[in-house]
Amino acid sequence: MADQKHIVIVGAGFGGVTLAKELAKENVRVTLVDRHNYHLFQPLLYQVSTAVLSASEIAYPTRQFFKNNPNVNFYMSKALDIDQDRRVLITKHGEISYDYLVLAAGATTNFFGNKSVERNSYAMKTLQEAIALRGHFIHEFERAARKSGPDQREARQRHLNFVIVGGGATGIEMAGALMELIEVFKKEFHTIDFNEVHVMLLEAMGTVLPMVPPDLQQHTIDVLRKRGVDVRLNTAVTEYDGNDLTLGNGEIIPTKTVIWAAGVRAQGFIKNCGSEVDRAGRVIVEENLLVKGSDRVFAIGDCANFQHGGLERPLPTVAPVATQQAVLAKKNIMALIAGKTPDQLSKFTYHDVGAMATIGKGEAVMEGPIPGLGIVMKAKGFIAWFAWMVVHLIRLAGKYADFTVSIKWIWNFFFGTRLARIIHSKLE
Repeated sequence: MADQKHIVIVGAGFGGVTLAKELAKENVRVTLVDRHNYHLFQPLLYQVSTAVLSASEIAYPTRQFFKNNPNVNFYMSKALDIDQDRRVLITKHGEISYDYLVLAAGATTNFFGNKSVERNSYAMKTLQEAIALRGHFIHEFERAARKSGPDQREARQRHLNFVIVGGGATGIEMAGALMELIEVFKKEFHTIDFNEVHVMLLEAMGTVLPMVPPDLQQHTIDVLRKRGVDVRLNTAVTEYDGNDLTLGNGEIIPTKTVIWAAGVRAQGFIKNCGSEVDRAGRVIVEENLLVKGSDRVFAIGDCANFQHGGLERPLPTVAPVATQQAVLAKKNIMALIAGKTPDQLSKFTYHDVGAMATIGKGEAVMEGPIPGLGIVMKAKGFIAWFAWMVVHLIRLAGKYADFTVSIKWIWNFFFGTRLARIIHSKLE
């Protein structure tokens, strides 16, 4: 219809898809823009990189969400800039005019200006990066297997040292999953002495998983160390050239594998939106989620810096924040369309749903409120691990993925099977 307002959403992540689903019910026209034609379930990227799951099980075609919603269109392109004066989003394939714009572009890896690490390490934010890392893991064992004998021990060690930087959920989950993959390889690589395999987790701060209480942090460290991970706290990285990793204390670790899980920042184009951004490139938003200084551009999720209502620091870059903000953004957009002014819009309040992280097979930690009871529940071990599985299955897109992922998790729990151990790159 000619009088339909046009709402453009940048990013098909948790926030963008949730918002588009909400707006699909209204008399508006929606364009969802993303450089990929799929919605990615990022929390399980580490399981693709360690051969638990295949790519199709954590990526869902974006158009499939809206096959019954003709007022929602998907536009596959990379967002480059915003011209607020002309009300257009500038993409790699042209301009898209809007009445209201929502930035939900997610985040990318933050290397904190360390160019040598950025050039030579492996990140864990995209499907392509996870698949490349999976191939690299397997390649390194194949390379080590070709270098037998005591005279090649030093060269072999570089292939068998695996370093994960960052003690957040991504780093913890990667460390636990990598140890399980190594257990599978122990049965298959008959010429490798697995006493030479070394997995190290480095964290610059004094503990891991800052979003959970100290006792669960310590439990996480204890489980990882028991499973063979060398956990080092208060350990910073200064340089990495692809062969040697240099630590802040001067120690040099020979390794071909550094996985960077130490931080995130907003997508690069966000800083060009004409508004104030923080050090991580996230745009500053008002309490109503409007970009500071704008009356028709909103920002939600990982690309938004929301720090209101007495918060000591901005809200974390996690999926529940993005999805809750998406619901309020829809409400406020419809209010503007109905004639309300920005100062009449609803203010965002985050309802904390807790935090959880898996440490490996049968082990996880979690803390969160029980709805309606005002009680905070803590759990660790198998109970937390089972709860983690249920929560992630609920959030996965598509019944096919729910079925196949649950089967693979059960099969992996009992038999340690990793079927996705295929190297796609050419033989070296």
